[in-house]
Amino acid sequence: MPDEVVAALAPRPGMTILDGTFGGGGHSARLLAAGASVIAIDRDKDAIAQAAPLHAAFPDRFRIFHARFDQFPEILQREAIGPLHGILLDIGVSSHQFDDASRGFSIRFNGPLDMRMDQSDAISAASIVNSWPESEIADTLYRLGEEHASRRIAAAIVRHRDSQPFSSTTELADVIASVIPKKGAQHPAVKSFQALRIAVNDELGCLQRALAAAPPCLLPNGRIAVITFHSLEDRIVKLWMRHLSETETDRPEWPAPRPNPDLCLSLPSRRAISPSPAELAANPRARSARLRVAERLPSA
Repeated sequence: MPDEVVAALAPRPGMTILDGTFGGGGHSARLLAAGASVIAIDRDKDAIAQAAPLHAAFPDRFRIFHARFDQFPEILQREAIGPLHGILLDIGVSSHQFDDASRGFSIRFNGPLDMRMDQSDAISAASIVNSWPESEIADTLYRLGEEHASRRIAAAIVRHRDSQPFSSTTELADVIASVIPKKGAQHPAVKSFQALRIAVNDELGCLQRALAAAPPCLLPNGRIAVITFHSLEDRIVKLWMRHLSETETDRPEWPAPRPNPDLCLSLPSRRAISPSPAELAANPRARSARLRVAERLPSA
C-alpha cells in the first residue's frame, strides 16, 4: 500500500523514518523519493542483499540492518539515531519469500519444510511438526491459524511422523488434505501453514514487542503506520492503538472512569485503510491488507 503509506507518513526532506520490514524495498523507495531519510530493517538476508541499489542511489539517506523489527530500539540506541518522525511496520511474508520454493512458505510449490524468515534461526516448520507434542501442535494450529479441525490435523501429523518424519511442504499439505475435505478454491492446509509460519517466526510476539517500544521512539506528532494481513495481527494493532488513545479507562470494580495513564497517541482515523481498487488490480495479494495509523501526542 505505498500510496496510502506515503499519505499517512507524509515524508519530506529532514525527516527520518524507520521501515521496520524492508522486504522488497517498495515502501523505502517511495519514502526516499519524497526526500526522507530511511532506517530499514529486515530479518531476511535475501532482503538485505536486494537493498544495494537503494543504498547506491541514496548513500547519505539510507541505511539497512539485519535484525527483527522488534529489535529496532537497540539499533537506534547503538547507532545514536534520535527520535523518529515515522515508523512503518508491514507485517507478514514478502512476495519474494512466498514465491521462492526453497523457503518453504507456500503450498503452491514443493520445497523444504522451512518457513524461517531468518534462516539462521533454530526452529523451522519441520522441527515443529516432527518434534512438538500433539496437543501443542493442535493448540498452535487453532490459536494462530484459527483452524477448527486442529485436533484432527495434529493427530494425522503425529501418525505420519511416527513412520516418516516430514521434510517437504507437499508432504505436509497432502497429510492435512487427507483429513480435511476441500471446500471452495482454498487448499485445506492454508490455515495450518499460516499457523506454523507465525509460530516459527514468533510474528505476533515481535509485533507486540515492537508496538510497545514504538511511542518513546517517536517525536511529538510522529506517526506509526502498521500494515497487517490477517485478523490476529489487526486485532493486536487495533486494541493497542485504541488503548493508548483513550483519555479514560474503566473497570467494573471502579466507581467511575479514571484518566488513562498510558495515553500517548491520537488516531487520525479509527477505521483501518484498505487497498485501493487500482492496487488490488495490480497486486491481488494485497486484498487482505489493512493499514492503521496513530500519531504521538505533542505532550506525551
